[in-house]
Amino acid sequence: MTSDAAHVKTAPEPVRDTAADHLLTPDNCAVVFIDYQEGQYATIGSASREEIDLGAVTLAKLARAYEIPTVLSTVAVGMGVNRSTVPEITEQLPDVPEIDRTGVNSWEDADFRAAIGATGRKKIVMAGLWTEVCLAFPTLDMLREGFEIYPVVDAVGGVSPVTHATAIERMTQAGAQPITSLAFGCELMRNWARPDADLFRTVINDYFERKRAIGDKTGTLFK
Repeated sequence: MTSDAAHVKTAPEPVRDTAADHLLTPDNCAVVFIDYQEGQYATIGSASREEIDLGAVTLAKLARAYEIPTVLSTVAVGMGVNRSTVPEITEQLPDVPEIDRTGVNSWEDADFRAAIGATGRKKIVMAGLWTEVCLAFPTLDMLREGFEIYPVVDAVGGVSPVTHATAIERMTQAGAQPITSLAFGCELMRNWARPDADLFRTVINDYFERKRAIGDKTGTLFK
């Protein structure tokens, strides 16, 4: 017989090739935020701002913690129509410049395409407001050009529940792979026994603290 102590595991499994892994790792993906601006939030009808920020801020914290190349884009700031990215996002990404555009499809903007190319990554974890336009359009274009796109579905929102859901379905049918912010964090971390697991522990603890605060504010159990 063997003792129970012989079955206790405290060491991590071997790390797979972080560049070639088919799953997401800090070394094989980039993160993209599109149009997290006041005007966009004001027209969202599929989720509350608090719900969107729960996922979006978590995504930004993960990108920063794991030092993942990040692209941040806005629309119509230079035209005087919209304001810049909301501080909830920029506070987590202090060294990421904003790429302003005039068009709703960021992939049609040369500076945006150049920023994506500069990351050297083909796996793109992407979030944008609205789901059905600012996220869906570049997703569809980039899939055709050989990118793997991972829409972060709990960090985005559309004009209505049906427009949001239809956009997720459209992107998925085209080959996108929907993901959530916490699932992304688990995929990056992969093993609780690794030295860098505390990066995710910090983010996940913050996530649930903010999640509880949303429930306290609304008087309901936020799921």
